[in-house]
Amino acid sequence: MPIALPSSLFQSLLGCACAGVVVFAPLAVHAQGFTAYVAPPRFEVQATPGQPLRQVLEIQHVGQQKGKFRIYTSDWTLNPDNSVTFSADLSADSCRPWVAIERRDLVIEPGARYRYRFEITPPPGTAARECRFAIMVEGLDTARAQGTLSLPVGGRIGVIVYAAIGDAAPQLEIAATRVVTLNGKPTAVVDVRNRGNAHGRLEGFVNGTDATGARLEMTPSDLPILAGETRAIAITAVVEDGKPAPEVRFPLTVKGTLEWGKNRLPLDASFAP
Repeated sequence: MPIALPSSLFQSLLGCACAGVVVFAPLAVHAQGFTAYVAPPRFEVQATPGQPLRQVLEIQHVGQQKGKFRIYTSDWTLNPDNSVTFSADLSADSCRPWVAIERRDLVIEPGARYRYRFEITPPPGTAARECRFAIMVEGLDTARAQGTLSLPVGGRIGVIVYAAIGDAAPQLEIAATRVVTLNGKPTAVVDVRNRGNAHGRLEGFVNGTDATGARLEMTPSDLPILAGETRAIAITAVVEDGKPAPEVRFPLTVKGTLEWGKNRLPLDASFAP
């Protein structure tokens, strides 16, 4: 198995992977001799059965020595607690056999960038579905211990890829509303069910009124709701630049319309602990 990342770093990777839009800001890991930036942190693409789809990610090595990297694909699972687990083993419905990567080993000069190519080719006749995998970039540098012994050290970055095959699309609906405790505070949550065959995300803004009568602009978290899953999506107050997060006092009433793609999802609910 590849080198495991600390849980805090997994959360960081997941946050980039699950952002509401494709972000081309670089994703970075600094881990004992492995210093790399990778962009974009996520791909959301459309693929056609029988036709190769070529994509490029950019790796920048900012260490002071040559950077040695291993590149490979991985399946991944988004757990109920919103952490992510990568697996080198093929899952039952893995589409990784459709994926070709440019090379498995890579050396990058200090400060240099490398445009790394990969290709997805769904077999002819593939039914509409979502192909989901990760491109893993793993450091293979060594560190010297006690002046004599060289030990392998490193880290890895998982670049999430979603490829919608044919007309695959999400179908989102609100299954329930409730209040949960997150980071020690009560938080409004909607349980969102996806009856489609591709992932989706909620976005947009709704209006909240708390127990004191304070009016709040609120927005859903940008976690993906995978096909066939129901996931808890937090609805939280928008934080203005330079200001502390508003304190929400329950019960809370939320009204408005959330969005997923070109679709609209009305929300009119009361939340109480």
